[in-house]
Amino acid sequence: MPEWARDERLAGLEVYRVGGAIRDELLGLAPTEQDFVVVGATPEQMGERGFRPVGRDFPVFLHPDTFEEFALARTERKSGPGYRGFEFHTGPEISLVDDLARRDLTVNAIAEDRSGELIDPFGGREDLAQRILRHVSGAFVEDPVRLVRLARFATRFADFTIAPDTLALCRRMVASGEVDHLVAERVWQEMARALMHARPSRFCRVLRETGALARILPELDALWGVPQVPEFHPEIDTGEHVMLVLDEAARMRSGLDVRFACLVHDLGKALTPPEQLPKHHGHEKAGLAPVREVCRRLRVPNETRDLALLVCEFHLICHRAPELKPGTVMRLFKRADALRRPERFEQFLQACEADKRGRKGRADRPYPAADLLRRALAAAAATTTGPLREQGLTGKALGDALEEARIRAIAGVLADP
Repeated sequence: MPEWARDERLAGLEVYRVGGAIRDELLGLAPTEQDFVVVGATPEQMGERGFRPVGRDFPVFLHPDTFEEFALARTERKSGPGYRGFEFHTGPEISLVDDLARRDLTVNAIAEDRSGELIDPFGGREDLAQRILRHVSGAFVEDPVRLVRLARFATRFADFTIAPDTLALCRRMVASGEVDHLVAERVWQEMARALMHARPSRFCRVLRETGALARILPELDALWGVPQVPEFHPEIDTGEHVMLVLDEAARMRSGLDVRFACLVHDLGKALTPPEQLPKHHGHEKAGLAPVREVCRRLRVPNETRDLALLVCEFHLICHRAPELKPGTVMRLFKRADALRRPERFEQFLQACEADKRGRKGRADRPYPAADLLRRALAAAAATTTGPLREQGLTGKALGDALEEARIRAIAGVLADP
């Protein structure tokens, strides 16, 4: 008997453990959370046992001790567009199979009973063995979030393929306009999780293969087919470059803010006039507006947005660090608020390093610009107002003198690269 089945609060209830925890265990992974379905019970019965209702649209309850989620078995019927366009029905007559049938993928539609036996009516175990992501039913097309979740699962389980008929349903969802009703918060939630996997580029590639990327992130989708100068970008295609940069950030084990900045750092290249191609003069400034629009539309957190804008505007300046004048470096530090926020400047440097290495055949090249700017920042930060105050300087004169002293300190670092 599984440990969860020994819980006295569940005595007399028909309870099953379901979903991702079982999938992960079958794959030899440690599950991070557990979900349960209760068949044949009413909300009143759950409340009498101390379970606290939390579901807004359908009955979901938190266990009073473990805070794990227990949902009443339910069915759903499409009643309108988008993620919220469903009517849910619960009742004692709803069976476990009825509940599993409404789930997205077969690998997520496996249940475990009190004895530890698995109930697998849709062949999820076989699909796990074959490394296939497959929809449970044609109802997959009714919820656009399922498409984005599919792309995220394909990113997490990089050795899985997507069943051709599932891809066909995704394309149908795009063609019907269902994807246009995605809720921004859910898109960002799935994207943020996908970006943290080992090969996050697959998330974008799956969305692009289904046609959904052009609807969800048209600014990014527009980068494919945009050429770059082969001398600097052997991969030539800008979309491919961005995917290499994103995967390089993952290889560097960078955080979410850095990975998102890498994803959007070159959006300005889609706006380059055709007569200027394959060069992209001014793409850094041109990219600021589309980065802001993506962040507004997806409701990206402010901290994440601000780093993305910083990287977009100044990544080429970072690449040219050994050539910069001391005053230019100081202006970069001021624009980046690097002296007060050195941890964010470190994120900026990581994103710029990923950009430089995210080019065909250049992933292992050194990036001395980052170390040079780190040393320059340390020298500037070590230059304080103490000696200047002893000279009687105050106010604006003190501030000007401090900046000049810091520029001299930076000059010393740049002179000895």
